[in-house]
Amino acid sequence: MNIQYTARQAVLTSEIKDYCEKRLGRMKDLSRDVLDLNIILAVEKNRNKAEIHVKAKGASLGVTEETPDMMDSLNRVFDSLERKIKKEREKWRERKRRGGRERKELATQAEEAVPEKKIVRSANFSSKPLSFEEALAQFELKNREVFAFRREGSERWAVLYKRKDGNYGLIEPE
Repeated sequence: MNIQYTARQAVLTSEIKDYCEKRLGRMKDLSRDVLDLNIILAVEKNRNKAEIHVKAKGASLGVTEETPDMMDSLNRVFDSLERKIKKEREKWRERKRRGGRERKELATQAEEAVPEKKIVRSANFSSKPLSFEEALAQFELKNREVFAFRREGSERWAVLYKRKDGNYGLIEPE
């Protein structure tokens, strides 16, 4: 766990550092997966502000407290952080427990209800005879994936489609 101290318009004494490390030592069991911890102390007019930003695996937390005394601010911010960590852990446990039940329920429902396949009609064709160039122009204009058309001068159908490599494909039945 990396701990960084920042003091803005405030003096960072050894007493404050020792107090922070003592409080963090008590919270060691709560915060096993903490990667970074930023403790920011600031003094603005008559207010002493303490902020703690915690970066852990999968989550990040931020807590801020302001009082006239710096030690009181630190005490309150550590209490708030402890409550917040406990609350987040409880949410995580509940999600983990609930997730298994929901997956089992969803699996049984999926087995019971087989979705019915539907046919969706599409207007991706032209009934009037077109040349290849006209069909390509219509295909690009309407921005379609597939376009069926009758070839000019015959009663045969052809299908124009866009390939994955960006070129166009043409299917003409024999």
